[in-house]
Amino acid sequence: MGTNLTIGKLARAANLNIETIRYYERIELMPYAKRNASGYRYYGNDDLHRLHFIGLAKRHGFSLNEIKELLELRVDPQHSCEDVRRHAQGKVDEINVKIAELQQMKRALQQLISTCHQHSPDSVCPILEAFEQGQ
Repeated sequence: MGTNLTIGKLARAANLNIETIRYYERIELMPYAKRNASGYRYYGNDDLHRLHFIGLAKRHGFSLNEIKELLELRVDPQHSCEDVRRHAQGKVDEINVKIAELQQMKRALQQLISTCHQHSPDSVCPILEAFEQGQ
């Protein structure tokens, strides 16, 4: 990739929508594009690397606000790898809570499914009755 990418070329290279890049600029996750002498916006390899960083961090469960914090840690000499490690450990802790909640939901649904007699009319469906009764 070159250093004078249009937003369309950048979007294709990062496998993103153009509007996503513009949104990232608005929320200051990405710096606003530089402009050339003709006034056209252009992006460079650093912008592409930043978008790849954002995408990978999202795939690892970080929110856009959390990614912004990680990017700020990256450029702040007052912070160390330990600060980033704490953020990552916090994310692991959140994921573990979500996993436990999902496992509980799965057990509850499996219990409801086991009470269901498939050929009963909807009016006596134990799953629907449980939901109606707030169980």
